[in-house]
Amino acid sequence: MVFANITFLIYVLPIFLLAYHLFPNKSKNGFILAFSIFFYSWGGPNFIFAILATTFIDFFLVNAMYQAKQKSKKIQFLILSLCINLGLLFYFKYCNFFVDNFNSLLGLNISFAKLILPIGISFYTFESLTYVVDVYRGIHKPLKSFWQYQTYILLFPKLIAGPIVRYHDIADQITNREKNYTPEAKLSGFLIFCFGLAKKVIIANTLGLQADAVFKLPIEQIDTAAAWVGALAYTFQIYFDFSGYSDMAIGLCKIMGFRIPENFNNPYIATSITDFWRRWHITLSSWMKNYLYIPLGGNKGTNLSLYRNLIIVFLLSGFWHGASWNFVLWGAYHGVFLVLERLFLGDVFKKLGKFISIPITFIIVITGWVLFRNENISYALSVIKKMYSFNFFDGKFAMNNDFIVMACIALFISWFAITNKTFAFQQKIYGESFTNNGKWLVVFSSVLLFYVSLSYISALNFNPFIYFRF
Repeated sequence: MVFANITFLIYVLPIFLLAYHLFPNKSKNGFILAFSIFFYSWGGPNFIFAILATTFIDFFLVNAMYQAKQKSKKIQFLILSLCINLGLLFYFKYCNFFVDNFNSLLGLNISFAKLILPIGISFYTFESLTYVVDVYRGIHKPLKSFWQYQTYILLFPKLIAGPIVRYHDIADQITNREKNYTPEAKLSGFLIFCFGLAKKVIIANTLGLQADAVFKLPIEQIDTAAAWVGALAYTFQIYFDFSGYSDMAIGLCKIMGFRIPENFNNPYIATSITDFWRRWHITLSSWMKNYLYIPLGGNKGTNLSLYRNLIIVFLLSGFWHGASWNFVLWGAYHGVFLVLERLFLGDVFKKLGKFISIPITFIIVITGWVLFRNENISYALSVIKKMYSFNFFDGKFAMNNDFIVMACIALFISWFAITNKTFAFQQKIYGESFTNNGKWLVVFSSVLLFYVSLSYISALNFNPFIYFRF
């Protein structure tokens, strides 16, 4: 089940929220866990048992690791837990990729069943890894209650598409979050949820139709104009799709009393690729930094080792997004720009100033999204070539009538926080300080966005979730 679904929005969500607030505080976690299992089973009934089994094993492995006296024993339990979690991720997500490439490379025909990817496996695997590694590092003690651990992993708003929440960021809230049960927090959560819903179904879906219309065309029918239309449409689609889902997850958690980390901070006003990755998918960037980049050596050592670490991290970041070479190439593309920024490009951006470096960075990001969007690398590179060939002819691509208006709205929202004053205003909207009149405005705005979004879901008949596959 996904959030932007008529059944969920009209029936399931209201029933859940009503029941959740009627349950006594000591029973709320149990209700969350039961509902989260139901929520996941709706879309992946065959895989819920795999999640329950791995979380069951992990819980006892981590406790055994924590209680072990010898460091060698702790390491053994750590490795066993990592192997189980990463092994499942590898089996479901990457086995077919490696078998297909092995066959292609050696001219073999090894048969392997085409596996269905469990929903959200990359997200909950990374959260399981944070738990075991943080306990091993001594950052926090393991949970005493198995059911509390299950609640942390299976918390349904973040279960299938993040944000990736580190355990120590939410540990106290699992056991006690009464301080977060304020009317202002719930009202803010509902507004954020409705913002996210509107971003997803009004903006992302509309622009997604245009992106699909362009990228389904043969390359010879695409000129420079069509290439840029497709690239821009997808650039905004993926941002409003994923940030919209994150907003819905954050908003729902806020209504329930959880405060989970932000996942996006106006990434399209980044002044460099380094800045972009501080703003885009923040929880993944943080995970990669803490559990991969720093263990590799981070900024320590020679410049050569720094560049190596950056390339490795972004190759793996690309591969995390999907078992296809275009994702690896996309990760390498960003890694190369990060290296170039440390060599000289970062100084160039600083000298240019933000109002010049922002559009340049935006163009670099748009170009990268073409690689991300198209699994056929040859096609993707041809589209990029068309973008910069400045070859305009009477393109035959199907221009969606709503594209120009929606693209302008998307650009306005994406660049709204470009000044300090507009950023402060944005923070106020997402905050919890409301005047009496402001509360009524929030209620009216939220309800309006909610029902307009419902009408778009019904009318468009096009409602994909890009990050659903991860």
